Amino acid sequence: MMGCSSCSIGLDGQPRGCRNNGRCGSCGCGSKTVFDWLEGIAIPNGSKAFDIVEVRFKNNRKGFYRARPGSKFYVGDVVTLNLNPGVDVGVVSLTGELVKSQMSARKVRDDHEIKKVMHKATKEEIEVWHKARQREDTTRLEAREIIKRLGIPMKLTDVEFQGDNKKATFFYIADDRVDFRELVRELAGKFGIRIDMRQIGARQEAARVGGIGSCGRELCCSVWLSDFRSVSTGAARYQQLALDPIKLAGQCGKLKCCLNFELDQYVESVKEFPSPHAKIFTQKGKAVVFKMDIFKRIVYFLQLGDYGGGPIALPVEEANKLIAKSQGGEKIASISEFAIPEDVEEIDHTYSNVVGQDDLTRFDNLKGGRRKNIRNKRKGWGGNRNKKQASARS
Repeated sequence: MMGCSSCSIGLDGQPRGCRNNGRCGSCGCGSKTVFDWLEGIAIPNGSKAFDIVEVRFKNNRKGFYRARPGSKFYVGDVVTLNLNPGVDVGVVSLTGELVKSQMSARKVRDDHEIKKVMHKATKEEIEVWHKARQREDTTRLEAREIIKRLGIPMKLTDVEFQGDNKKATFFYIADDRVDFRELVRELAGKFGIRIDMRQIGARQEAARVGGIGSCGRELCCSVWLSDFRSVSTGAARYQQLALDPIKLAGQCGKLKCCLNFELDQYVESVKEFPSPHAKIFTQKGKAVVFKMDIFKRIVYFLQLGDYGGGPIALPVEEANKLIAKSQGGEKIASISEFAIPEDVEEIDHTYSNVVGQDDLTRFDNLKGGRRKNIRNKRKGWGGNRNKKQASARS
């Protein structure tokens, strides 16, 4: 019931969709769930089980809560949490020693400030939880109308009700600081709940909303990515990508997080390539670096003054040697002598058109051939008919 919107659509309050009430631990209900590879392994003698569990809420929002002495919880248990003030309901997503590593990764300290787990949620508490979840969509639409009427420069992205149906958190994004005191008073009076306004960034909004990226897969931020590191245009330059903001930006409007995924490998590979400002002095003039292909290990040079010629492809080893000779004062006769032949430069495709069915004009050719055949047949048929008519007359 956490991430799948279909899990809480039932009018009777019963979960729909996967029918697991958010306890399946897969797909939309728990796409960021950590696999507990320590499950089933006995605890060493003399050590106690870690008393803090990880609890999952809507849209994979997670928190850490301390279990009471003597109580034991398993992944998938619906538990009631004491937030003081208020009570919330969530699903246990991780237990045991791996919770320590998750807390250290998120820089959460094990101290007295951690809230406590009261008990496993009862049937009545789960019913209240369902009713609170069913109010979220209508509350979000009505709140957007109020924001539009008040003219507040903010965008409301999501609303999350607390498990006791007495408090709601409104997530919004805004460019500048917003004075929403009047908005909070009107929302509290209309819905009869406590209001908590929480500002998030564009990337956090994309993670909560979800979607499909240009690669054809789900957004990384909504599936597995939890930390949002800064992305700069330098990552695109290292990867020899065109600085096109339309292609480099994700659905959040910021630079794609995947630009950082292979950046380290590109940085290591670029060390073997010459500088983009490197030059080779030849008898015909100066040749400059046009582009580099890291995968093929090819450097393309452009001969200045040679307006009729295109880029000349050189292996990275030959390019480094020629640049070193040029820096030593030696003029190269022609870099075309060291160029890669065009037939070698082409990539050997694993797929080939062996049956001739991938030509865009194949239908036109067939139509033309058919038309000629049809015309010939008509002419032959007409000639035979004329001959038959002439013989009948005679």
